[in-house]
Amino acid sequence: MSDTETLGERESMEFDVVIVGAGPAGLSAAIRLKQIANEKGEELSVVVLEKGSEVGAHILSGAVVDPIGVDRLLPGWREEADTPFKTPVTADHFLVLGPAGSMRLPNIMMPSLMNNHGNYIVSLGNVCRWLAEKAEALGVEIYPGFAAAEVLYDETGAVVGVATGDMGIGRDGQPNANFTRGMELRGKYVLIAEGVRGSLAKELIARFDLDANSDVPKFGIGIKELWQVDPSKHRPGLVQHSFGWPLDNKTGGGSFLYHLEDNQVAVGFVVHLNYKNPYLSPFEEFQRFKTHPAIRETFEGGKRISYGARAITEGGFQSVPKLSFPGGLLIGCSAGFVNVPRIKGSHNAMLSGMLAAEEVMAALGRGETNAELAGYDTAWRESEIGQDLKKVRNVKPLLSRYGTLLGTMLGGLDMWTNELFGFSFFGTVSHGKRDSESLEPAAKHCPIAYPKPDGKVSFDKLSSVFLSNTNHEEDQPIHLKVKDMALQKASEHDVYAGPSNRYCPAGVYEWIEEGEDAPRFQINSQNCVHCKTCDIKDPNQNITWTVPEGAGGPNYPNM
Repeated sequence: MSDTETLGERESMEFDVVIVGAGPAGLSAAIRLKQIANEKGEELSVVVLEKGSEVGAHILSGAVVDPIGVDRLLPGWREEADTPFKTPVTADHFLVLGPAGSMRLPNIMMPSLMNNHGNYIVSLGNVCRWLAEKAEALGVEIYPGFAAAEVLYDETGAVVGVATGDMGIGRDGQPNANFTRGMELRGKYVLIAEGVRGSLAKELIARFDLDANSDVPKFGIGIKELWQVDPSKHRPGLVQHSFGWPLDNKTGGGSFLYHLEDNQVAVGFVVHLNYKNPYLSPFEEFQRFKTHPAIRETFEGGKRISYGARAITEGGFQSVPKLSFPGGLLIGCSAGFVNVPRIKGSHNAMLSGMLAAEEVMAALGRGETNAELAGYDTAWRESEIGQDLKKVRNVKPLLSRYGTLLGTMLGGLDMWTNELFGFSFFGTVSHGKRDSESLEPAAKHCPIAYPKPDGKVSFDKLSSVFLSNTNHEEDQPIHLKVKDMALQKASEHDVYAGPSNRYCPAGVYEWIEEGEDAPRFQINSQNCVHCKTCDIKDPNQNITWTVPEGAGGPNYPNM
């Protein structure tokens, strides 16, 4: 029987444009759509769906923001009395860490594109809350707490909308006393702005073969904490990036410390997900990083306020798939617009949302609905987005191919030649393997003995997840789907020694080694912070992340 026969009809709402995701890309698209409509004196209905309990609840980023996007979208924002852009960058440091010491690289060695002066240290969640207010003032409807779970297609195969997930489905898959059928939101165009590795974007890329002519996607995991530090150790506007210890030369990654307003410091650690050692734990590497003498001093005597984690798109220019499909577009991090060496993507996300809005409005002006907006694929490459990503396209593959030290030097050379002369000695370097293919069998590696957390600057996973305010309705189907449990045991456990327990930064996955049915794969889905790492790194692509019941997940107040 179909879902309609067993669960009943879904109600339907009609809009001109449906946007999935209230991040920088989705909200910028919504604002720009209404701006253009108002300029033309036209009525335009725009809705934004957000799976978080409120706008910003699932937003996590460093974040140092290049203001090019907000300058373009809201040119008068600097004259406003209260904005989330409170802390301009005042100092820019780049450190190389060794086991016991550090070395600061001279700023003159860095290409100008790496310069952060003129940028702002922000809470990206608060930026999105501010953008949401701007959008609603223009008449955009925003529905937080509703997860888009299904793409709707017409008889020709064009995308005509999305459906939110049913609420009140029990762990056994049956409706319970709180059951509410999902809602269909239909539109003339659908913009997918789910962020990294979104479930609908993943479906659309596969269905329309959008990645047929692009390089493989690449990802990292970013883990972040927000701290209140001793005022004597706070330097508002300081941006500090580092690489090296505790990661070895073959494991890519880096870190950041950003000094915001109100004695707050954001500290984060990124590990490229093409690492080989199945015993490596990005979470534990982050905790170890904070004990370095050059880092620990900032946090001693301080208080950890919040914690979270998120996958990051790292493929860059050559990995961006085709972004147009019949009836809609992929925008923002769903498209893969992060500039890896700059550790920035929100500016490109905003620019892509505006470009998408302009393509949609032009199509509607021509009387076209649910058409394929192929002009967008050319437009982003010719825009500031394409220029930004093309200059740095080889940094990530060079790091992967030659290791951190040589890869960084070659990547720096490549950025300089691209910036000064507009060419690369390397052409465009391919990424090679997918991240899921990079793990080596556990037999080739030794377990890593990570130090116990001290409870002062380093902590365990469960106390960290507590700070993320993560919550899921317990009586619901597990949203992390294992396709073949026998394969999970035979490969993930027996060959790779259960890396899911280590690559997950929230303690979702456990291999229970005791009892009658041991080893048993246990999924603590209530802990999930929606980072999507499991969907990326599982060596057999045997785990699929799907949206849980609406409003489930972390509730970041200011990340």
